[in-house]
Amino acid sequence: MNRVFITGANRGIGFSLTQQYLKKGWHVHATYRDLDNSAALIDLAEHSPNLTCHQLEVTDYTALPALALQLPALDLIICNAGYYGPKNYGFGHTDVEEWRKVFEINAIAPQKLIEAFYPLLEQGELRKIACISSKVGSMTENTAGGGYLYRSSKAALNSVVKSLSNDLKPVGVTVLALHPGWVKTDMGGKNASIDTQTSALGLIKVIDSSTLEQSGQFINYDGTPLPW
Repeated sequence: MNRVFITGANRGIGFSLTQQYLKKGWHVHATYRDLDNSAALIDLAEHSPNLTCHQLEVTDYTALPALALQLPALDLIICNAGYYGPKNYGFGHTDVEEWRKVFEINAIAPQKLIEAFYPLLEQGELRKIACISSKVGSMTENTAGGGYLYRSSKAALNSVVKSLSNDLKPVGVTVLALHPGWVKTDMGGKNASIDTQTSALGLIKVIDSSTLEQSGQFINYDGTPLPW
């Protein structure tokens, strides 16, 4: 049985990814931060023997290796947990403390998690890492400006993915940066163009079909390559 580890699985895209991987017959290790906001995930685990939930703060860099010691071999790691930060601010009004928080959750935490969990991936069969990025992190696609906190954090994540792909490709690990689309979540808002199931199904299809030769690519949920 294949095993996947998904961060930020208590809602939105992460929850839909959890549901779809369970339907595929995988064992899912799913993380959540706050129990109060994770009722749907906990309820799903009570009825799903192949779902194991872990309470985790992704920026707790002591907890990451401690959790890794408790887990079996993994085939796939999906770094999905993310934070947008404050909205409706403009040039001249950036909040430095919030910027640090956004950057740490979106760019630093995935790197530290991958470092901690890499030995488990070595033991797995598929050896894949997928980081949920965003098209707003693309330098080429940035024609509107603004969004300094989130944009810069996702651009940094893309750079992390590119470096990881260079470092890990020789040992057979595929690393991808994936854009989930504009999704109807707390972050994306109700006017977004697709729902979480559409996004999750597309992301899974991209991950399933990915090859080692594609490692280091930035790909849309519909399989379209994206520019850095």
